[in-house]
Amino acid sequence: MSAEPLALPDSVDAVIALLGARDYLCDRRLATALFLSLTLRRPLFLEGEPGVGKTELAKTLAEALSTRLLRLQCYEGLDVAQTAYEWNVARQMVEIRLAEAAHAVSDAAGRERLAHELYSRAMLIERPLLQALTQPRAPVLLIDELDRADEPFDAFLLEVLAENQLTIPELGVVRAEAPPITIITSNRTREIHDALKRRCLYHWVEFPDVQRELDIVRRKAPGAPERLARQVVEFVQRMRALDLFKAPGVAETIDWTHALVALNATQLDPATVGDTLGVLLKYQDDIARMGAGDTAKLLDELRARALLDP
Repeated sequence: MSAEPLALPDSVDAVIALLGARDYLCDRRLATALFLSLTLRRPLFLEGEPGVGKTELAKTLAEALSTRLLRLQCYEGLDVAQTAYEWNVARQMVEIRLAEAAHAVSDAAGRERLAHELYSRAMLIERPLLQALTQPRAPVLLIDELDRADEPFDAFLLEVLAENQLTIPELGVVRAEAPPITIITSNRTREIHDALKRRCLYHWVEFPDVQRELDIVRRKAPGAPERLARQVVEFVQRMRALDLFKAPGVAETIDWTHALVALNATQLDPATVGDTLGVLLKYQDDIARMGAGDTAKLLDELRARALLDP
């Protein structure tokens, strides 16, 4: 018996409310892209800097729709066995030995029957792509950081994205009864093939503005004093305008807020910022640059706006 279909939001405002109820605050453009993806049943391709909330969107959506999240984390060297399926060779060998012991392969009919059993669905080990096509209730399929995979993998995905099916040479075509909600993310370390992009709706995810990031911090770090939370957000927003190797993402903003609260900080000062830069920045060159004068400059800017005590 088929599972109950997903109750999808019926408007852009409903998308915003659905995600917001789980503390994911998105702007209207992103909510519109997601709504259209759900309504038109097209994969959503999200690009943007690391830390802007691309992966978190898929996680939150799966939770909000009360459905399964299937995550395919991409990396160099991915192949079919790691992403789609592989045959259970150990079990196949056991079946062969059992058939031989029972003399079930002594004639052509027995050998044909065994070959059919060895390449049946029961012998498949399903990986995320195939799992996404065989669920009774539509899952959220997250293909995360596609740019980390090799370019040929883009072509392998085309059948899944365009037809919601996967061809297994020994078995045939597996089609999805409940097509997955597919979200693909990329940090743009390489260009993704145009043929794949054409099969998706596209959205570039920006860092949030000051007010939205402050709202996020209020929700994710409710123990932080309001004044400190605003100082943190304003400081991080200015950091992102610097020529850093890796600008801090929203997750780092939240982590830094938690760290400052744990240190009983009431406002930002040079010593506290210097001692905790490793929460925000992950490269020594960036930390050295901040210590060489940029920290003082940014704090002066906050002081000029009366966000810090003189």
